[in-house]
Amino acid sequence: MSDQQPAAALRPDVTAADVADYLSRNPEFLAQHADLLHGLTPPAAQHGRGVLDFQRFVVERLQNDVGRLKRAQEEIIAASRANLSSQGRIHTTILALLGARTLEHLIEITTVDLALHLEVDTVILGFESLDRAPINAAARGLRLWPKGRIDGWIPPGRDVLLLGPVVADNALFGSAAPLVKSQALMRLQLKREAPTGLLALGARDAGRFAANQGTELLAFLARALELTFRGWLDR
Repeated sequence: MSDQQPAAALRPDVTAADVADYLSRNPEFLAQHADLLHGLTPPAAQHGRGVLDFQRFVVERLQNDVGRLKRAQEEIIAASRANLSSQGRIHTTILALLGARTLEHLIEITTVDLALHLEVDTVILGFESLDRAPINAAARGLRLWPKGRIDGWIPPGRDVLLLGPVVADNALFGSAAPLVKSQALMRLQLKREAPTGLLALGARDAGRFAANQGTELLAFLARALELTFRGWLDR
């Protein structure tokens, strides 16, 4: 039997009189199940012809207010759960970075494993090129771009930029660009004399990254990645 059938079809033997009798014998029932009151329609009081029942209007308004508060509470709970989930992914990612055994291994973790840890579809790590690349450019997933290119993707003065929905740039995401519908860009500065770097996350979900989302966790990830790279470059 379908769960979508009305209560009367499920219990044809229960009448309105039975419900009224049950409630009269259990006056505490609605107090113990206050959520049921939200869906009930209050009776209109009879005050004579042409007289409005303001009590009913007040009750209906209170019911609407309760509904809005309940929806707001659900949204807050959902946002809190999503934030905790994101926080857990960031922590897992940083622990993976700290476990790198070599500089090349760190690059591999960043460009390959981070997609799994962060649940995104592609991760790009790149730097603006100088006369001498500070990192092995042949390492898997590492990109080198002309000087000034990163400022075209993320405005100067910004460390993190979230965009979605977006048409991804082929120069940034390469062959994965058609797949990317939202992106997170994080500026990296390994050393004062080192070229500017960029960590780019791409997702096929257009709503995964958006301009109105918080950037604190991703900024924390970028700083952790900077410090980890600096540690290896100083060896």
